[in-house]
Amino acid sequence: MHLPAYAAAGSGFLIAVLWFDLMFDVQAGRPGEILAPDVLNSISAYYRRVTTEARPMGQLVALGMLVTLAAIGAGLALGQTPLATGLPALGAALIGMGLAVIRTVPTAARLGRAADPPDVMTRLARQTLLDHRISLAAMALVLVLQLAG
Repeated sequence: MHLPAYAAAGSGFLIAVLWFDLMFDVQAGRPGEILAPDVLNSISAYYRRVTTEARPMGQLVALGMLVTLAAIGAGLALGQTPLATGLPALGAALIGMGLAVIRTVPTAARLGRAADPPDVMTRLARQTLLDHRISLAAMALVLVLQLAG
């Protein structure tokens, strides 16, 4: 079993998930102080589907995170992954996934509820866009490091 390949596959899966999220998030990058109602409705409807209505498929993302972390950790522990690429990959994975667990998913769920006023929804949508960009960069680094190792 070549553990870096599992870590690369897991990070690739997570990159794909982030890409789909970013297709909706980019709407939050439109100029102006408060996003238009149709933009907020689009973002809210997407996050309602992926955070609450898509169960149990949403748990597949959590499983992807766990498999990726386990593969990186096991690759390091078993000597299949060099420390020079494995430790930075582990750090990047923890940053991207930690941000998702601590802030991005709760914010996305809140966006999905659409219970906040437009100015708050706009702030949350822009925060989610930034979070997803950070996580995408982190997971891309994981993938590159796993392939390079």
